[in-house]
Amino acid sequence: MNAEATAFAPVGKDELAWLGTAPVPAAPYYESDWFEREREAVFRQSWMQLGHVCELPERGSFMRREIEVLKASILIVRGRDDEIRAFHNVCTHRGTQLVDAADGRRSTFSCPYHMWTFGLDGALVSAPDFESFHVAKADCALPPVRCEVIAGLIFVHCGEPGVSLREELGPLAEKLEAMPVAAATTFSEYVYEIDANWKLTFDNFQENYHLRFIHPAAAQPVCSADNPFGYPVSYGFHGAHRTQRIWSNPRMPAPAPIQGEAFRRGGASAMADGLLGSDTVKDYLALFPNFFLFGSPVQHFSHMVMPIAPDRSRGVIRLYWIGEDESASERFSREYGMATARDVHAEDRSVIERGHKGLASGALRHIHFQAQESLCRHLFNEVDRKVRGHRGGQPEAAR
Repeated sequence: MNAEATAFAPVGKDELAWLGTAPVPAAPYYESDWFEREREAVFRQSWMQLGHVCELPERGSFMRREIEVLKASILIVRGRDDEIRAFHNVCTHRGTQLVDAADGRRSTFSCPYHMWTFGLDGALVSAPDFESFHVAKADCALPPVRCEVIAGLIFVHCGEPGVSLREELGPLAEKLEAMPVAAATTFSEYVYEIDANWKLTFDNFQENYHLRFIHPAAAQPVCSADNPFGYPVSYGFHGAHRTQRIWSNPRMPAPAPIQGEAFRRGGASAMADGLLGSDTVKDYLALFPNFFLFGSPVQHFSHMVMPIAPDRSRGVIRLYWIGEDESASERFSREYGMATARDVHAEDRSVIERGHKGLASGALRHIHFQAQESLCRHLFNEVDRKVRGHRGGQPEAAR
């Protein structure tokens, strides 16, 4: 048996001191000028997770994704050759957005303004009176967006990445591919908007320091005499990305009957596939800048936090499943899993918003992180490094 299953040794603060121990500036969590710098320094320079291949089941399937922080609308398409590509949702004639639908299936995309028509590969197929234009069709293709698929997850990069996503992730790519998401065929989704900065929102889901105060019911099964606060077993840092291994109480109390039945039925297919014995079942992977995935096959979920404004964010929580519902009890199990996730998340939202209001008042110049908030500090450090390094700028907020 793994040693962590029988004993818990807290990660010492000295082990994490290399991240820094001083208070960090509060202004980057609400200041408009800092947010404007993050647009280019962070979000245009990063891979962002926008969907899953199960949303594009056949040739011609497409989905539209809005990236407000970059003022961008992205079309992600499965081509006739089964390749998944991404394009800016913008006609190359005069900039009109091509698609309003969130998803669907088409053989071509036509601009509603002057009927310029594009193929699934982005090439301009036809345009009325095109002979009157002093340009070649080959020069009028849809603007491409770099796109990569890892473990079924679709990522795009709206800038010019120095390396591929797989190269950037290194061993984390293999870890993702060992998780159930790589074989997922469907998902449940919960989308919310929140009056809070994206980093403040994301940070809430990177630490267990608040677990016993905000989620006492959810914390009870995972806490024990060995680890009374449910702190993670270990932390890992991989460039701009970070991981933690979640504590599993070896003497977890028996769940309530309905909860136990829901998780038993929900985990049946995972157990049949041997996923419950995989090495990733306790792993939490946070990919810079705004996406994390938890490896449990019984409640396998991801969470993406997209900035909208300095004080507004949109979150997308997904529970991934393998196979369609085969019975009413399996349907119940999956609905129960999503309801549980929403209930726990509802306990977080108000305190996140209260935190943003407090910081935005300007009452504090600094905030404090302890060792169990090391992933929060790491995110701050990485954003700060990228913003300061972008074109050699030094934002006022961090001085």
